[in-house]
Amino acid sequence: MGLGPRSPHRAGRGVPAGGKRGRGAKGSGRPPPGRGHCPPAEGSSEPALAAHPHLSPEALGYFRRALSALKEAPEPGAERELMVHNVLKEVEAQALALATNRTGSEIMQELLGFSPLKSLCRIWAALRPSLRLVACHRCGVHVLQSALLQLPRLLGSLAEKEEEEDVEEEDGKDGPLENLEELVLGLASEVCDDFLFYCGDTHGSFVVRTLLQVLGGTLLESERARHRGSQSPDTQRAPARECKPTDFEVPKTFLNHLQDLSSCFLKDIAVFITDKISSFCLQVALQILHRKLPQFCAHLCSAVISYLSSRNSSADGSPLLLFLRDQTSSRLLEQVLLVLEPLRLQSLFEDHFQGQLQALAAHPIANFPLQRLLDAITTRELLSPVFEELSPALEAVLAQGHSGVVIALVGACRRVGAHQAQVLQLLLEAFHCAEPSSRQVACVPLFATLMAYEVYYGLLEEEGVVPTEHQVEMAMAQALGEVTVLGSLLLQHLLHFSSPGIILQSLGALTGPQLLTLAQSPAGSHVLDAVLTSPSVTRKQRRRVLKTLKGQYVALACSRHGSRVLDAIWSGAALGARKEIAAELGERDQELIRDPFGHHVARNVALTTFLKRREAWEQQQGAVAKRRRALNSILED
Repeated sequence: MGLGPRSPHRAGRGVPAGGKRGRGAKGSGRPPPGRGHCPPAEGSSEPALAAHPHLSPEALGYFRRALSALKEAPEPGAERELMVHNVLKEVEAQALALATNRTGSEIMQELLGFSPLKSLCRIWAALRPSLRLVACHRCGVHVLQSALLQLPRLLGSLAEKEEEEDVEEEDGKDGPLENLEELVLGLASEVCDDFLFYCGDTHGSFVVRTLLQVLGGTLLESERARHRGSQSPDTQRAPARECKPTDFEVPKTFLNHLQDLSSCFLKDIAVFITDKISSFCLQVALQILHRKLPQFCAHLCSAVISYLSSRNSSADGSPLLLFLRDQTSSRLLEQVLLVLEPLRLQSLFEDHFQGQLQALAAHPIANFPLQRLLDAITTRELLSPVFEELSPALEAVLAQGHSGVVIALVGACRRVGAHQAQVLQLLLEAFHCAEPSSRQVACVPLFATLMAYEVYYGLLEEEGVVPTEHQVEMAMAQALGEVTVLGSLLLQHLLHFSSPGIILQSLGALTGPQLLTLAQSPAGSHVLDAVLTSPSVTRKQRRRVLKTLKGQYVALACSRHGSRVLDAIWSGAALGARKEIAAELGERDQELIRDPFGHHVARNVALTTFLKRREAWEQQQGAVAKRRRALNSILED
């Protein structure tokens, strides 16, 4: 029993993109305009258009020094604005050469972050004649993405400035907003004219996805992370519920073009369901439309489901089941499940999923769409038949390594507020700690590590033999095993159940070193967060669990994750508890101050004041507690 090969609750975050950057002194000389032919890499998807300009080493050196100078430039003012203006003028002159050079595109992306609206419009206009080349170039695509991602910043600053002054372009009557709007809509029109090509191109699909977000005024965290990190379509899937969308105001014409662009999916719906590159574009469109144009989102979802349902029937039921087992279409169906309205979701379950849940839970691919179905459940009417069908196979699903299905089911029980006692009992049985009842006190280490009782404690128990009683001395002597991400999520859900008594008793039975290990773990620390924040945990129960940490505060403070837990404990502690914590930390204050994490805790606790001016410290902490009580009373009202 353990984790499967893919963790469905962790977003696949890549490391920031970018290669080595050279260092150079500040320079102000203009770059030479060297031009020449640079053929595309063999096997690339770049269209064979006219030869694009070559960026000379001297020009590359200039832009590298210019970027370094801008980073070291003084605070915003006339001098900095002039420097930005001059550098971006040179960028405009060599925009295509920079965008299609590996190092140059990285520098250009950073320079666009300094760009005011007018300069961005000019650079964009310089690239527009070669849009197809740039959008499908392995380096140029990221420049276009970066330009599009400047819109939230520029539209926000422009809205403020337009209230104060009337700005006009030097070469025309239109203002900068009109020019920017025209450029974005021009890009949307060009993409719309050759939609299937751009969505199917390895690099061009990034532009489509970013364009959809900009037109909808919503940036998805998953797409920003993908832009910063890995560009592979096979990167680990990230549940959309973990994304943190950022909304910003856009002109009304953007939403009109968003619908026009999204309508293109309907013309070739089969391609967007089965092609792994194109499918990403449709997945992003569903997320944006769900937030901004929900009716059209529902229409698009219906088109997807209708197409899949009309294919050849599988031997074991609905034709949709074939696509749930497919690597590409299953990802699209995950997103469809997350954006469907509750009534439509209920209907989809009854027509296609009912009677197949255990088979889907056992499948290496289909278990992921099943998790999204469970994540989308918000009504008791849907949860009850799902729970009745899936719950008998709980232990088998865990044994197959598909723990994410179990976590999603427990999360649905928490969210809906139903079947909580039943699912907890089933978990105790699945981890072999339900009987004898003395074993229940060991459930937290078992859930945290996703190990059955006899596996965790290294016991040899034959099948059919009566399980042995729990040995408290053995449990106390054993160090806490490695806490898994899914095990932590399971415990967090259970702590938010209406009656988390069994989990709290098990936490209270942990020794100080075991609870310290839990608090210092990257995943386990969030279990203690749940203890501190769950409305189901009373103040008395919380104190009973946390008192075990007494004597461990210094070790907690000197840990990356433990220090965060200690800060959270401190924030909710009464004056008496704060005195105890400060007194224990004060015994080893020098060790604390020298530690990279401990010195932050010492400052938060005001340890120096506590040691040297106790009365002033008590007055200060008393005032803080009084303000907190007043704030809590206001929030409760």
